[in-house]
Amino acid sequence: MTAILSNLQATRDAIAQAAISAHRNVAEVHLLAVSKTFPAEAVREAYRGGQAAFGENYLQEALEKIAALRDLPLEWHFIGPIQSNKTRAIAENFAWVHSVDRLKIAERLSAQRPSQLPPLNICLQVNVSGEESKSGVAPAEVAQLAQDVAHLPNLRLRGLMTIPSPAADQEQQRAPFAQMRALLKQLNSQGMSLDTLSMGMTHDFPAAIMEGATIVRVGTAIFGQR
Repeated sequence: MTAILSNLQATRDAIAQAAISAHRNVAEVHLLAVSKTFPAEAVREAYRGGQAAFGENYLQEALEKIAALRDLPLEWHFIGPIQSNKTRAIAENFAWVHSVDRLKIAERLSAQRPSQLPPLNICLQVNVSGEESKSGVAPAEVAQLAQDVAHLPNLRLRGLMTIPSPAADQEQQRAPFAQMRALLKQLNSQGMSLDTLSMGMTHDFPAAIMEGATIVRVGTAIFGQR
């Protein structure tokens, strides 16, 4: 067994253990393998291990991999910051976008989504820790942005995504994830039907699962150090 296949299985086992500890159904938590900076062959190897959903941060690199792997039935998620001049290529090549934090970007993705493709799945990125260096809408502004995005054609608003500040222990890690869970609950109480919390990475996904994560974005634990 290769290192990627071994790491993939270990990650799945850790996700299952975290879900069981949280008294959750393991099937509710989906693994998104973050393949940024790793070559197409690494993605192909993970696919051999049963992984079909992959996350990319850098558009040009992602497009090259998508082209090289068109023979595989992969689901591509864009998880990086989005510039206005990149929206068309994102709308044309991805099934999910996790990093929408402005209405202008959502409007462009909607307008540029090819009509023959299903609606583009959207998560709103929330800057839950209030860090100036990070993208994301402020928690207080999520409700309005969600309402605006939900009305756009060619998009399907699925939920929220966040990248909180690193924290040393699991209790500290859980706090921002609990805030995200409360935000999603609040939106659904206002009549939305959101089902996705994209949160948790290699260092903190067990804490995210404890607080309701439905997608965990794991790269290093699967592919190794960048």
